[in-house]
Amino acid sequence: MEAESAKHFPNLERLARAAQNTFWDYLGCRIDELDDTRAVVSFDIQPHHLNLMGILHGGVHASVIDSAMGLVLMLARPESSVVTINLNMNYVAPTSEGRVIVTARIIHSTRKLMTAEAYAHKENGDLLAFGTGTFRVLDKPISGDPGEGGQPDGH
Repeated sequence: MEAESAKHFPNLERLARAAQNTFWDYLGCRIDELDDTRAVVSFDIQPHHLNLMGILHGGVHASVIDSAMGLVLMLARPESSVVTINLNMNYVAPTSEGRVIVTARIIHSTRKLMTAEAYAHKENGDLLAFGTGTFRVLDKPISGDPGEGGQPDGH
């Protein structure tokens, strides 16, 4: 999937390099689908994703939802970076195993602010969590050099 998307989104390779050895990488996220207004990412739940109750930690939901939204926004603005300025989360159902699929899409965009929404589902379609985010558009793109920092969501 990523090779095909790299043709349509030339800066995807730069974002992938920037994500190496970062939190995105540690979470085990992968890009499943991309288009001009939507990104689908997924990860398989691992023991380090669980909280003390044995269910997927809310912070993992928030991180992946935030990152998926940031990814679709970064692809929409390849000449810039975006950073989260507000994140609203809603947790709907617990899970402790399997694959989580997060779909993010752009809902509004101005010169300096962008808004997106994302939904996390289990493979069977059950809704786990959803969120909206507002992002600030910065005039500088991320470098793509893992030594210089920056994840797919611009953090």
